[in-house]
Amino acid sequence: MTSIGIFGAAGRMGRAIAQAAAEAGLTVAGGTDRDGSGELAPGVAITADPLALAQAADVLIDFSVPAALSANLDACIAANKPVLIGTTGLEGEHHALIDQAAARIPVLQTGNTSLGVNLLAALVEKAAASLGDDWDIEIVEMHHRHKVDAPSGTALLLGEAAAKGRGIALAEHSERGRDGITGARAKGAIGFAALRGGSVAGDHQVILATEGERIELGHRAENRSIFARGAIKGARWLAGQPVGRYDMKGVLGL
Repeated sequence: MTSIGIFGAAGRMGRAIAQAAAEAGLTVAGGTDRDGSGELAPGVAITADPLALAQAADVLIDFSVPAALSANLDACIAANKPVLIGTTGLEGEHHALIDQAAARIPVLQTGNTSLGVNLLAALVEKAAASLGDDWDIEIVEMHHRHKVDAPSGTALLLGEAAAKGRGIALAEHSERGRDGITGARAKGAIGFAALRGGSVAGDHQVILATEGERIELGHRAENRSIFARGAIKGARWLAGQPVGRYDMKGVLGL
């Protein structure tokens, strides 16, 4: 039986993952959090020691914060354990650390663990590859008022899918935070708009628009359980993979 360790266990996603693991019949080895105290469940402790957790679990799931990523990866490497990273707000230096870790252990990194969202990303990539750059691409996302990063990791995942379909680099073709006299929209750009409010778990819409017509592809998350279930499915899949860097496409067989 696969045992799961959870980095960032005291957060809302950490607790949702613990519940999803229990529902799937998996053992939760424990969790870590900045405060290093409390329990995920009776007898399942939350500590501040990522190495001890990595040594106790078969596979790790990280939904903590970017600042904790380096220590969490170091712990997984030292314990030779695979890790699924669902933490959002990652920058270039974090992805460099993930690349380095993936040369030594299996690592799955994704901006969203929902199976539906990852299928959407595959559809977006296909649509972007099939249509020319006279089709404008806009990505609109909305999340709850407490979310701290924007655009969301999911919006960026969808943007990367669109960019891959077009054979371009997203960093060189994204438009964000339009305000004031911005001038005409750049041809071939991928635009982002981020909305925040209420208790929205996650709404994402990808709009492909040209003269006289548009296509709208979207996904709505009704609660966090979909991300937790996807994370568990991804972790179970990752536990059987060789060293390397993966994403949720592998889990879906895409």
